[in-house]
Amino acid sequence: MSDRERYTPGPAHGAQIRKGRVQKDGALKEDDNWTLILVRQLRHSPEKVWQALTDPAHLREWAPFDADGNLGAAGNIVKLTTVAAPAAHVTEARVTRADAPEVLEYNWGDHEMRWELEASDVGTRLTLWTNIGRRFIAMGAAGWHICFDVMDRLLGGAPIGRIVGAEAMKFNWQRLNAEYAQQFGVDTPNWPPQGDQKS
Repeated sequence: MSDRERYTPGPAHGAQIRKGRVQKDGALKEDDNWTLILVRQLRHSPEKVWQALTDPAHLREWAPFDADGNLGAAGNIVKLTTVAAPAAHVTEARVTRADAPEVLEYNWGDHEMRWELEASDVGTRLTLWTNIGRRFIAMGAAGWHICFDVMDRLLGGAPIGRIVGAEAMKFNWQRLNAEYAQQFGVDTPNWPPQGDQKS
């Protein structure tokens, strides 16, 4: 059995949410655009983690998108192609901040991505901030959880290959999705949606 076949994600952890709020009719109301904050302790230097976050060859090994250029310089415009999407989905990302190896900001479609890297005693404390629709927040947390596990193994010299899209279902994504939904106090979304299931 390969390392990839043996891989099982640990329990949901290191995530929090900020509920979206908008001013409406003179009152603050909740909206559907929330912020997902994921924190992961990695056993690798900030410089190595920075390379994994910005270099197209590294991104191909763990991220849910391919990049046609480097994300490591402010002002760069890079095409990001979502991997394993039902239809080709390509967006232009503009890097708005790239303070190596500490802060990286860019957009992925309508998602604002902010990565913070902080040196720690054991390596790097990595924090991802991203906006996401409320009904997708547990799914997003589960997907990034698996991506971070894959990145950690890649940086440790034991790559297991990218695990995204429908393939993540083979690696306990549904369990993670339910655990994050419970942690966030949201309904567990059905995936795939009931209308898309084949009989």
